[in-house]
Amino acid sequence: MTKQNKNVYQRITDQIVAAIERGVNEWRMPWHGREGRGTARPLNVVSRRAYRGVNVLALWAAAQEAGYPTGVWGTYRQWAELGAQVRRGERGTLVVFWKVYDRGAGDQDDAATPDEEREGSGRRRFLARGYTIFNAAKVDGFAAPASCERPLVERDMAAECFLDALDITTVFGCDRAYYLPSTDSIHLPPFEIFGDATSAYAVRAHECAHATGASHRLARDLSGRFGSDAYAPEELVAELTAAFVCADLGLSTEPRPDHAAYIASWLKVLRGDKRAIFSAAAQAQRAADWMHEQQPDAAEIAEMKECKRHNTVSAACPPAAARVRP
Repeated sequence: MTKQNKNVYQRITDQIVAAIERGVNEWRMPWHGREGRGTARPLNVVSRRAYRGVNVLALWAAAQEAGYPTGVWGTYRQWAELGAQVRRGERGTLVVFWKVYDRGAGDQDDAATPDEEREGSGRRRFLARGYTIFNAAKVDGFAAPASCERPLVERDMAAECFLDALDITTVFGCDRAYYLPSTDSIHLPPFEIFGDATSAYAVRAHECAHATGASHRLARDLSGRFGSDAYAPEELVAELTAAFVCADLGLSTEPRPDHAAYIASWLKVLRGDKRAIFSAAAQAQRAADWMHEQQPDAAEIAEMKECKRHNTVSAACPPAAARVRP
């Protein structure tokens, strides 16, 4: 099958599979940062909105391969409208958007082009359309704004408040990190065994991601046995969810050696099903969105941070009843 004959699902899946394959020896996936730096969500240069779902992975993969210093992207036309110019001969990166439309009586089931695919039944149909965007590194006449990153101690405090607000029972002092569906509880090793606070919050975010799959939350299938091929897709969803959330919080994520066993399963699934990474990324985006929806308003967040600074209790920062130590 030539590139021209591949549809948008296959082409984006191929991009992500290639990126995973490049990182196999170090277990470093497209969503992992480099040298302790976080992997921020890619942004559109015009809307300033972050890309979502599978597009985040496609752009992270492209940025990792090319070593782009910035995560700002735009279409050829968007760059031109800003007075910038994509350099001659530069190749862009494929992303996808979904167009929802109602099927009319005269609409025929003609084949989609290589850069789009139709789905759905009845009158409501979906069109997955691919389009090409270019990183700021491939553009002349554009100066990327200086990044303004919060101090790490502030990011760590924000991460703790964010995870506490999820109200998921957390047991500290265990021999490993895991989520236990039968008790709907997260179990974590002692905080001090982690190399730094950021690593501890990244692991906690991963286990919270598993907890979003509980029946009273997003109701994903959590029946697979840990370490099995059946559980590998859920582990990928949790990995991506944690990556999305950590990117939003400005934290870095590092490879986990216990995921080495899953990489072969992930590649097998992705190679065999061109929609698998789309599904995993969509579920991860739903989980990340759920986490954000649990957050209090700005005033309550400020009060929670103040409580943590002074180790006090308030309505916004109640006693850590959900923090159980064995």
